[in-house]
Amino acid sequence: MEPMTSRKSLSTLLLFLILSFLLALASASLASQGRALLQWKASLRSQGSLESWNLDTSPCNWTGITCNITHRGRRVITEINLAQMDLAGMLNALNFSPLSSLKFLNLAFNNLNGSIPPTIAALSKLTSLDLHANNFTGIIPPQIGSLTKLNSLNLSENQISGSIPPWLSNMTRLNFLYLYQNLLSGTIPQELERLVNLLDLRISYNQLTGSIPASLGSLTKLEILYLYENQISGSIPHEIQNLVSLRDLQIYTNFLDGSIPASIGNLTKLNILNLWDNNLSGSIPPEIGNLVELTELSLSTNNLIGSIPTSLGNLTKLKTLYLWDNHLSGSIPPEIGNLVKLTNLLLSNNGLTGSIPTTLGNLTKLDIMLLWDNHLSDSIPHEIENLVSLTKLDMSINHLDGSIPASIENLTKLELLHLCGNQISGPIPHELGNLRKLNSLLLQVNQISGSIPPSFGSLTSLTVLHLFDNQLSGSLPQEFNNITNLESLQLMNNNFSGHLPHDICKGGVLYYLVLSNNHFEGPIPKSLKNCTSLGTVRLQQNQLSGDISENLGVYPHLWYIDLSFNKLSGMLSSNWGECHNLSLLRISSNNVTGIIPPELGKLTQLCVLDLSSNHLSGEIPKNLSKLSNLFNLSLSNNQLVGEIYPEFGELSDLETLDLSANRLRGRVPEQLGNCIKLRLLKLGNNHLNGSIPFQIGNLVYLDDLLDLSHNSFTGEIPSQFGKLDRLQVLNLSHNDMTGHVPSSLRYMISLSSIDLSYNELDGPLPNSRIFQNAPVEWFSHNKGLCGAIKGLPSCGLYTTSKDDSNKHHKLLLLTIVSSLGTLFLLILFVVFALLIPRRKKYARHDANIEEGGFSIWNFNGEDAYNDIIQATEDFDDKYNIGMGAYSSVYKALLPSGKLVAVKKFHPLEIENSPSKQTFWSEVQALTHIQHRNIVKLYGFCSNAQNKFLIYEYMERGSLANILQGKDAIEFDWFKRVDVVKHIAYALSYMHHDCTPPLVHRDITSNNILLDSEYKACISDFGIVRPLNPDSSNWSMIAGTRGYLAPE
Repeated sequence: MEPMTSRKSLSTLLLFLILSFLLALASASLASQGRALLQWKASLRSQGSLESWNLDTSPCNWTGITCNITHRGRRVITEINLAQMDLAGMLNALNFSPLSSLKFLNLAFNNLNGSIPPTIAALSKLTSLDLHANNFTGIIPPQIGSLTKLNSLNLSENQISGSIPPWLSNMTRLNFLYLYQNLLSGTIPQELERLVNLLDLRISYNQLTGSIPASLGSLTKLEILYLYENQISGSIPHEIQNLVSLRDLQIYTNFLDGSIPASIGNLTKLNILNLWDNNLSGSIPPEIGNLVELTELSLSTNNLIGSIPTSLGNLTKLKTLYLWDNHLSGSIPPEIGNLVKLTNLLLSNNGLTGSIPTTLGNLTKLDIMLLWDNHLSDSIPHEIENLVSLTKLDMSINHLDGSIPASIENLTKLELLHLCGNQISGPIPHELGNLRKLNSLLLQVNQISGSIPPSFGSLTSLTVLHLFDNQLSGSLPQEFNNITNLESLQLMNNNFSGHLPHDICKGGVLYYLVLSNNHFEGPIPKSLKNCTSLGTVRLQQNQLSGDISENLGVYPHLWYIDLSFNKLSGMLSSNWGECHNLSLLRISSNNVTGIIPPELGKLTQLCVLDLSSNHLSGEIPKNLSKLSNLFNLSLSNNQLVGEIYPEFGELSDLETLDLSANRLRGRVPEQLGNCIKLRLLKLGNNHLNGSIPFQIGNLVYLDDLLDLSHNSFTGEIPSQFGKLDRLQVLNLSHNDMTGHVPSSLRYMISLSSIDLSYNELDGPLPNSRIFQNAPVEWFSHNKGLCGAIKGLPSCGLYTTSKDDSNKHHKLLLLTIVSSLGTLFLLILFVVFALLIPRRKKYARHDANIEEGGFSIWNFNGEDAYNDIIQATEDFDDKYNIGMGAYSSVYKALLPSGKLVAVKKFHPLEIENSPSKQTFWSEVQALTHIQHRNIVKLYGFCSNAQNKFLIYEYMERGSLANILQGKDAIEFDWFKRVDVVKHIAYALSYMHHDCTPPLVHRDITSNNILLDSEYKACISDFGIVRPLNPDSSNWSMIAGTRGYLAPE
């Protein structure tokens, strides 16, 4: 019995010793894990919420630490969850080796930085690794590929670079792979096809390129695929049809092209399909109608064509339908009315036609409906009154007609109502006053008549009200003063009358105030004096009166103000100098008196200063020369005295300088020649004297007008004026100028008018087209001008006085000898032609080139032809800057230093009649018309080898290239408006000033050219057509396919 008891006691003791050893071993292992974590904690810049991490407590009790007992009874750390702990530092200070028991590691939403350490591969049992929303950099370490037990890997929202490593495919247990919002580049590896257990793949917001691998079709368990916001190109692979478990597919904002595969209709579990902002083309496949589980469909901002499939009416669970910004055509299918759960319907910026379906009235849950910029017609359906949940309704820029339905008052949740740019007529229904949540109402550019209803006073939430370009009349109702939150009020181009609302800026937030081109009268409201929020004020073309200095104050945000063409009086306040952001100040054509305040010299941002046509007196302030951004200074038609200061030559950006019709005296400072960007210079109708400084000839960009008339200038016309080859109008009349007209003026090839009358000029006129075809009135009342102009004496027979009779006898003798020589050469030429009949055709042709081909240019035809051949190296492709159906355009730098564009017609095409007609039509048109906004033709050539036209070179190329290229950002709205004006000027000239009128028939962005200063010119007159004003005119469709010119 005792031996048995002893053995039992011995077994108990042995068991106790083993357990003690295991507990000690476990404690030692846990302690080493704790030491590793404490060592890492000490390295952190910010330790966040790790106060509990210390030697006094077991690591299992630390914040974010979870322990478990292994099957051997050891306590080890299995989970670390330190998400959102405000930790900052690096991960490479953490010794991962003692933590091999770890299965879950979450360090998301901290400020950890540096690279992901390769030693993390020691966590061989890890099933979930989440490092997202930190600042990790560098590449994904290859060692992570050994973590084959991972089912979730999240490295998103960091700054990880490099490519997606193919060895990620070793983690075949992965269900979730999140790499989005990093700096990853390269292609999507095909090896990802091995991740057959993947449920969720998100690699969006990176810089990935290449195409979508067809191998992704192997991931048949995939439920979510996010590839958006990358640079992925190519087409959508048809293999995507194999992803039958897919619920969410988003590939938007890439460079995908090709069509949407019809096989996408196999993904019947899809809830979300988002392909917007790509280059997808073709039509919308009807098979999308099979995706009956869809709640969101976005195909916008692509190049999709065709009609909207009626099968979309099957998607009855759809809440969002985005098809805007495509090239869709046809009508809106009535079946869209079946989508009764729809909350967002965006079909804008397409080519949809027809009427708005009445079935849209079924969409009672609609929150947003945008149909703007289409070709929808007919009236707004009354069924729209059923859309009682609507907050935003935009049908602008269509062809809608009829009146605004009064039933629109039912849409009481409306915050935005835009119906602008249509043909809506009739009055504004007073029921609009019931839309009290409305904050943006745009009804501009319609045919709306009547007055603004008093019920508008109830729209107290309104911040934007645009009614401009209508036929509205009457005065603004008194209730208008209740709208105190207005930020933008634009009523221009109507027939409003009466006084402006006195509380127009009561809320103090008004920024845009545009009331121009109406009949408003009375004073400027006093509430504007303290309206410091103002940024743009346009009150021109009204009948406003009162003292301008009383009701206007200091505006720190004001950048544009135009008060011109009113009846304002008083003096200019020095307070204008405190409006430091002012870019345009225009108060022309009023009754303003007093001096120009010197304080205007403090407006360093000022670009336009127009105070013309007032009663201003005193001198021009010298410190206006400090306005370095000024490009338009117009002070004409006042009573200004004094001199033009040399300091004005410092205005290097000046393009327009108009000081005409004042009482200025003294000489024109030669420093004005430094204003090399000047395009218009008017100093006429003053008391200026002395000689005209030759430096004016340096203003080579002058193109509109140089007017120095009605002064007391003496001396000769500077020969340097010959460099002004862009100038169209030169007026030096009514001065005391003497001497000959410089022969260099023949190089002013753009001149359309030159007035030298009422001077003391003598001698022959230059031999060029403008002088040969000019009316005699341009040269009348001079001392002794002569030339080949009817009404002027011939230079060969005319003498001005007895003192120079010998000189003219010599001239007469020289003329006779020259004529005999010419006659002899002509006889010799005829004989030569008769003796060698085979050469007759070419001799006559060469003469035609010299006289007809380059007479516009005033150069020898053969020399100019050879210059062009040499400059383009016989039309080498390296000089090619454009190509069309019948011609190519080349850039040529001539020996004279002049840069021209040469339009060479294709030799294989020129013999067929349309191309030949195009060439001669262009020659015929451009040799008879001339305008600053029509491209200038310098010459042409037509021989057996070549047919080409020589144009002025336009540095910035076509408007189409600018809009689609990198210069589009620099091409701001000011420049765009100027381009529109330039084209309008040219069309107006062609339509109204030419006899007979001309129709271009191909006004497209490709045929609008811009020079270095963004001056626009119309080009390509190959299909221009003259009109008979006394009969009807019709034409076959011509010009660019798919485009009808707006003429």
